[in-house]
Amino acid sequence: MKIAVVGTGYVGLVTGTCFAEVGINVVCIDIDVKKIENLKKGILPIYEPGLEEMVLKNVEKGRLSFSTSLAESIKDADVAFIAVGTPPGEDGSADLQYVLAVAREIGENMNSYGVVVTKSTVPVGTALKIKNAVQSVLDKRGVNFDFDVASNPEFLKEGAAIDDFLKPDRIVVGIESEKAEEIMRKLYKPFVLNGHPIIFMDLPSAEMTKYAANSMLATKISFMNDIANLCEIMGADVNMVRRGIGSDVRIGNKFIYPGIGYGGSCFPKDVKALIKTAAENGYNMQILEAVESVNEAQKSVLFNKLISHFGNNLTGKTFAIWGLSFKPKTDDMREAPSLVIIDKILKAGGNVVAYDPVAMSEAKHTLGETITYAKDEFDALNGADALLIITEWPEFRSPNFEDVASLLKNKVIFDGRNIYDVQEMKTLGFQYYCIGINTNNSASLSL
Repeated sequence: MKIAVVGTGYVGLVTGTCFAEVGINVVCIDIDVKKIENLKKGILPIYEPGLEEMVLKNVEKGRLSFSTSLAESIKDADVAFIAVGTPPGEDGSADLQYVLAVAREIGENMNSYGVVVTKSTVPVGTALKIKNAVQSVLDKRGVNFDFDVASNPEFLKEGAAIDDFLKPDRIVVGIESEKAEEIMRKLYKPFVLNGHPIIFMDLPSAEMTKYAANSMLATKISFMNDIANLCEIMGADVNMVRRGIGSDVRIGNKFIYPGIGYGGSCFPKDVKALIKTAAENGYNMQILEAVESVNEAQKSVLFNKLISHFGNNLTGKTFAIWGLSFKPKTDDMREAPSLVIIDKILKAGGNVVAYDPVAMSEAKHTLGETITYAKDEFDALNGADALLIITEWPEFRSPNFEDVASLLKNKVIFDGRNIYDVQEMKTLGFQYYCIGINTNNSASLSL
């Protein structure tokens, strides 16, 4: 079996590489010539643990290749995955121009039966638009090749994408024919040998499943952040509350950690898109609108604590920031809380010195010279008025606090991820602010 994956961004590159890893011949296609040239040299456009090694291995074994020519790559492909971007428009709707452009190009170049699979996150009804786009081009060509369209949403977590693909919780596939089901079942057979479920359903249901899953996870995050804010007001300890509700199997202990909001390429975009889709169909997604509102407000919580401590005018003050990516184990800074916090500090007259183990290059691309970039986490502390923890990278969890205290101008820490123990910080003499705990009164237990 041979497959073509159109788009070498996060989803496309991980998808193509993992299929190659189980012995399938894969060609990944992109119109970005420089990106393809770099991939051929083993230079990846994204950071994902384990991906670079896997790409290099499968290229060497001849199972994975890269091309800028969809026309050449699609000719003998059994399955073509569309994995191009669907960026949000100003109104929150998903932009389908790239998806449909690929569909038309597939129609221009296919010469036998194949399955066209949507891997990109797309609104309900997109599969039908893809089918119509392909068919209209075939009609113009005056040919009548049979084809099927399928929807195969991805559920990859940045930082754990390889394991998520190779050992999936579930595989969701929307199909409209037995032939397409047979091919997709064969394609995914290596991934379900250990009992991982593959769930076949109709096309609209598969498309909705992706949005519903991400929106549910986003809802849990915003709900817990709302509870955390109330805990601070009422004198409760959100960490205790989290343990209390997380032990309920109906709720579970995942995605209920308080913090400074979600970011990344999926949750913000997908929540907005589902709200927009509902509005276009005359329905108001009241819960998701609240989820989005809470999340945007939560990104300012740490800054609000900072100005409560230092005052509104931060002129002449410098703040060390640990962590820039929206979560650990990725360099992705899309919709990252760090961007909101940094912007507010700069507008208040303050200076920022930042460090991130992986996202420094991406940060320089996004923030330019508006901040100073440290060579490591301790370099960022030198002479700073306070430390802000934005991303919970493992190397930040157990620093030498004597070194932290000696480098900071003031022993003040604003912890946006609750990675330290309140009582320990008090014992060490730090003024410590975190999320969901009133640190002026609480004596938190170690968790």
